[in-house]
Amino acid sequence: MRVGIGYDIHRFVEGRPLMLGGVEIPYIKGLQGHSDGDALLHAICDAILGAAGLDDIGHQFPVNDTRYLNISSIELVKEVSEKIKKKGFRVEYVDSVIILEEPKIAPFKDNMRKEIASALGITIDSVSVKATTQEGIGAIGRGEALSAYAIACLA
Repeated sequence: MRVGIGYDIHRFVEGRPLMLGGVEIPYIKGLQGHSDGDALLHAICDAILGAAGLDDIGHQFPVNDTRYLNISSIELVKEVSEKIKKKGFRVEYVDSVIILEEPKIAPFKDNMRKEIASALGITIDSVSVKATTQEGIGAIGRGEALSAYAIACLA
């Protein structure tokens, strides 16, 4: 068993859809990023890559590579899954938390879990998505950004 941790933070911006866990969330702003800005999936990718002993998401999918411009981060998760399979690993479990003030994501968590599980080829029971607030503190508390943490267990 190997374990990795991932973290990501993205600023909210106007004119983009809000993508989290591979699901579009109705909201007035989206996340800035080279890809679709899905901070949850980026944290999950880094957790998986770290557990496998591979370089981080920025190395795997560089921002100066136009192949990844506006790409769905679900595609990045699928590529990461393939990379670790080549090293003889498989994802056993992913635990994650999104830190944001709004919007509320409870109605979308099951769909996120389904998307993540499907991309990784695991069961929905092997994926946890939670959310909490920053209690109004800092950039996240002011609604300027959101962040996500993830832990991945590989076998």
